[in-house]
Amino acid sequence: MVAENTQSYTYKQAGVDIDAGEALVENIKPLAASTRRPGADADLGGFGGLFDLRAAGFNDPILVAANDGVGTKLKVAIDAELHGTVGIDLVAMCVNDLVVQGAEPLLFLDYMATGHLDVAQMTDVVAGIAEGCRQAGCALIGGETAEMPGMYQDKDYDLAGFAVGAAERGTLIDGSTVQAGDVLLGLASNGTHSNGYSLIRRIVGDKGFSYADKAPFDNGVTLGQALLAPTKIYVKSCLAAIKEGYVKALSHITGGGFLENVPRVMPKNTLAEIDSGAWQLPAVFGWLQNEGNIETAEMSRTFNCGIGMVVVVSAEHAAAAKEVFEEHGETVYIIGQITEGSGSPKCRVTGRAGTWGAEKNWSAITAEG
Repeated sequence: MVAENTQSYTYKQAGVDIDAGEALVENIKPLAASTRRPGADADLGGFGGLFDLRAAGFNDPILVAANDGVGTKLKVAIDAELHGTVGIDLVAMCVNDLVVQGAEPLLFLDYMATGHLDVAQMTDVVAGIAEGCRQAGCALIGGETAEMPGMYQDKDYDLAGFAVGAAERGTLIDGSTVQAGDVLLGLASNGTHSNGYSLIRRIVGDKGFSYADKAPFDNGVTLGQALLAPTKIYVKSCLAAIKEGYVKALSHITGGGFLENVPRVMPKNTLAEIDSGAWQLPAVFGWLQNEGNIETAEMSRTFNCGIGMVVVVSAEHAAAAKEVFEEHGETVYIIGQITEGSGSPKCRVTGRAGTWGAEKNWSAITAEG
């Protein structure tokens, strides 16, 4: 028997608050406006975002697109109740993938999904997205917020980012000119960036740490604050070096570490030789390695280990390229070279005993992929 229909249902009773969504849009508008650049002058509110390539100064552009997320780093932000920097991560993971191909990031769109729309929480997230866009020089031209009760727990949310960049025809970087004798420069990372967080969270949980604890490896901040240090955005420094003609290839070091990412920008019959003794492993990675008893080879394929971007340059341009990156605020290390290989491109990481995981007295490492 069908019950008599006496109740008047509303969308809000079902868990979706349209008024909260409209309040969020109003909060977002000035944040998006702060990212305006030539080519993107329209206000939020249309069904689609607009961009004028000619106004941005392009004559015969090739468009390059990338999308990504922040992964389970979001769980750290949710548990620590710190949401102001994951938006920077979202932008960084997309625009760093654009610049490695020689493209200038132009526009960005975000997608946010949550079980219950917390306007203050999501405003913090979008403030981070706007900051990331300003760092990258791209415009936040639109996005989507989805309130989906039943799909996510009350305070949980997920993010996806979409970036589009452009380069003039004939100027894209594809690594085809990389050859034996070229030098590998490493641009320092800003910590763990946005990779390996399922392992990080497992270590934190199994070892009984709280994100409110003082960070064992970083005085003055909590563990949550230290682990939420945002992914570094390398766009402006890389574009400056590209403009000078120094860059043969760029590799954004994300999931898979050196072993999987560096070969992606190398031609056949080449080997990237990386010396892990060329830089000091940042304290957060030493702490993770020792707390998790992680083998050094596993470290090199899971985390960026202190190098967020690898740049391939000719030996004759190495010093000048290093200077350009440093002028744009990067910490730069000469971390290896390209040698002759056989078959598919590969990467090998070797290092002095004790350079990484000194407390565990690891032996000299060799990891190849």
